Amino acid sequence: MTHQKAQLWLFDLDNTLHDAFAEIFPQISENMNGWIATHCGHDGAILSHSEADGLRQAFWQRYGATLLGISRVPNQRARQFLEAAHQFRNLPAMVHAQKGLRHFFRHLPGKKVLLTNSSGDYARQVLAVLGLTPFFERIISIETMCLVGRYTPKPAKRFFRHLPVLLKTTPFRCRLVEDDIRSLKNAKITGMGTVLVTQYLNRSHHSTHAYARPRRKRASGRPSYVDIKVKSVLRLKRFLSR
Repeated sequence: MTHQKAQLWLFDLDNTLHDAFAEIFPQISENMNGWIATHCGHDGAILSHSEADGLRQAFWQRYGATLLGISRVPNQRARQFLEAAHQFRNLPAMVHAQKGLRHFFRHLPGKKVLLTNSSGDYARQVLAVLGLTPFFERIISIETMCLVGRYTPKPAKRFFRHLPVLLKTTPFRCRLVEDDIRSLKNAKITGMGTVLVTQYLNRSHHSTHAYARPRRKRASGRPSYVDIKVKSVLRLKRFLSR
């Protein structure tokens, strides 16, 4: 991998740069369930915890992002949902990541953009906790993933086709670093380079918090649409001089 092939790095946030499964995703799931229970029942009825949890999972599985089940159009309802989903008593204490990230990003050539389906406020807070804010020139969060007035977040093909235009570059100059193979697959279709980070992959096939490993894929395999497979972001160092 030469420097020219990766002049623009696109980094996912949760479970790529830090372990969101440990504490953050379970809290987000509970926050979402609480909001859904209050706002998504028929005729104002309050849903039970199991009903809200089932609806949240159904939204995520059908649309790729729970927000799309709440509202496909950016509006007050969607903003309220995002704000409620990302409420934490002590977020800094919940962020778990490897040491050495600052050193890695300081020496990583090329521009860096954060690409996350989380809210912008949450993304900025996590980057600050990780000490990575100075290394990212831009954050593209779910609020800004809109096409023709509708939310179109990862892993939507339309989003990845539009992304190079948004960034004023070409797909071939971009490299996406992600834990979600659905996003990597669609990014690869557009011509982007792809890196799969496996360290924080959800090992459960029955996860209720985020993307679960498909049964049909072996843990040791590398899908054809993944250029590089690494355990952690820090392992990318070995590829930089290739």
